[in-house]
Amino acid sequence: MQNATTSHTRTALVTGASRGIGRAIALRLAQDGLLVAVHYGSDAAAAQETVDLIAAKGGRAFSVGADLGSYEGVLALVEGVRAGLDAHTPDAERAGLDVLVNNAAVTSSGGRLQEETVDRFDRLFAVNVRAPFFLVQQLLPLLRDGGSIVNIGSGVTRIALADELAYAMSKGAMETFTRTLANVVGARRITVNTVAPGPTQTAALTAALAAMPQLEEMLIGGQALPWVGQPEDIADPVAFLASSEGRWITGTVIDASGGTYLGPKR
Repeated sequence: MQNATTSHTRTALVTGASRGIGRAIALRLAQDGLLVAVHYGSDAAAAQETVDLIAAKGGRAFSVGADLGSYEGVLALVEGVRAGLDAHTPDAERAGLDVLVNNAAVTSSGGRLQEETVDRFDRLFAVNVRAPFFLVQQLLPLLRDGGSIVNIGSGVTRIALADELAYAMSKGAMETFTRTLANVVGARRITVNTVAPGPTQTAALTAALAAMPQLEEMLIGGQALPWVGQPEDIADPVAFLASSEGRWITGTVIDASGGTYLGPKR
């Protein structure tokens, strides 16, 4: 039974964990007792805030910086995680990874088809698709049997938004990656799933709500559940999939959007 009992320190890597959904996931996994590697792309101070918040609640974490827009950045993250786990794991244990959360992503590029550029498109796919692929490739020897990989997707894969075309394509690729990878690693009892948020109260949405007060009502009007999603609403399903309770779920997409755009309410 996956993760039924463990005699070792359970560990996790959450990419893009310096703020927003990634920070909420890191906090939630630390609450469950995991030692968390908090990845950041450029904002070391924000990542340290995440580490400090975890420590203040009695958890354990360390930060690792790497630019996932390049393959070299992926390799740097892998080495940083290895070093951090070695430093924080008791001498009697062999350092390993139990949970990988691929959360880091470029959330927008040129927007609509006519405004997209090659450079922005390539950067988006490098961070959103190439980095998770090769991060899994490089971390599989470190990932323990019975572990979990959770990819953070998006509701835009089922909702056709013209100004998020390239982003939706990248998240669609991750859903395919999830299903196929689940078959690849299943013999090791490793589960692979995607959690797909809808509109979520991160810094970007907070700014948009401030600029357009009626936006909150519009968002709620398009959802089954009557509130704007919070980062914790995404973190909890991730924690479930990373726990023993999620051991029989793999190769699937869990929609965590509050029922966004399900259809007319009446």
